[in-house]
Amino acid sequence: MKFGLDRFLEDSSIRAPLAGKRVALLAHPASVTPDLTHALDALAALPDITLSAAFGPQHGIKGDKQDNMMESPDFTDPQHGIPVFSLYGEVRRPTDTMLDTFDVLLVDLQDLGCRIYTFITTLRYVLEAAAQHGKSVWVLDRPNPAGRPVEGLTLRAGWESFVGAGPMPMRHGLSMGELGLWFIDQLKLDVDYRVVEMEGWQPDTAPGYGWPLGMREWINPSPNAPNLSMARCYAGTVMLEGATLSEGRGTTRPLELFGAPDIDARKVIATMQALDPHWLQGCVLRECWFEPTFHKHVGKLCSGVQIHVEAPHYNHAAFRPWRVQALAFKAIRQLYSDYELWRDFPYEYAFGKLPIDVINGSPLLREWVDDAQATPADLDALTIPDEQSWEEARRPFMLYPS
Repeated sequence: MKFGLDRFLEDSSIRAPLAGKRVALLAHPASVTPDLTHALDALAALPDITLSAAFGPQHGIKGDKQDNMMESPDFTDPQHGIPVFSLYGEVRRPTDTMLDTFDVLLVDLQDLGCRIYTFITTLRYVLEAAAQHGKSVWVLDRPNPAGRPVEGLTLRAGWESFVGAGPMPMRHGLSMGELGLWFIDQLKLDVDYRVVEMEGWQPDTAPGYGWPLGMREWINPSPNAPNLSMARCYAGTVMLEGATLSEGRGTTRPLELFGAPDIDARKVIATMQALDPHWLQGCVLRECWFEPTFHKHVGKLCSGVQIHVEAPHYNHAAFRPWRVQALAFKAIRQLYSDYELWRDFPYEYAFGKLPIDVINGSPLLREWVDDAQATPADLDALTIPDEQSWEEARRPFMLYPS
């Protein structure tokens, strides 16, 4: 298959409308060609492209910032001599000065298919800025490695944030190019927008189910996104950023496992299975032990659970990572009623709100976990209508057949 970048580089007719225009690139470490040349270098080598600037999202264009809420500076690229602006530094939206450096912005960002992954919020912000300043935006489309499934509560009005770009569920099932179309419609933007589509993407096909496994290298789009398994789990395990449990940062399997020194993982798994075995389909939970080298519970031995989503255990259609992690929270609350589960700090600078609520786009998930009488069926009653509604809402913007 071919990614949008591949087609853009191969076909001069696609590039023809950019003749005489200043072109900027929004990219990160995973913005590479099949031979692993970075998009910035590949574009700079094209004689018919005038590369005038570059932009980096959260974690920087080089992926140098390990943790969340670590800002990247602007700098001048030493190879190409162009300014590189940070959209996760002093600003989150491009300024007038930044916008003055280009006519067309190429967006080549590998997403993980999850609402909270901030690259999609950055896409929204650049589309809004482009509409206001008469700039063009082209998305060089890439696969959604989590594929087409939809899961999770829809973000509620008033809960928008840098990790909540709009009223979509946690697992949205769209590519970046498709999301751009949805943002333009949702926000009623008048912007010159184009998607350089992928060729041959088959999101329902084994073994990758969204990612062309065996055909393309996995490059970390952010420091703690090391593999396809993490991408599959992320729509659930990202909620751990709002919890006191470790999500495995400081280990070699971040966001595929969770744990803490003061829980019994074996009991947690047994309780999850007793609460709702149907929510655990498509994966295998394994008791494990880990000691984070940084971040939460650093240097402490944690009793943990790893979520296994590789063959032969993985069932793409059945696996529901958001529900798996929700069930883990529920099991811990049932086993340890007074457990201090929820963190309290201004997550992504959202002041006055609990991080778990910011992540989920409402308090509904947390309230369900903390209500001793609430059952999995109660959460399904809230969530399934949201999922069904999104399935219909996204349909007009889907560019690739299933």
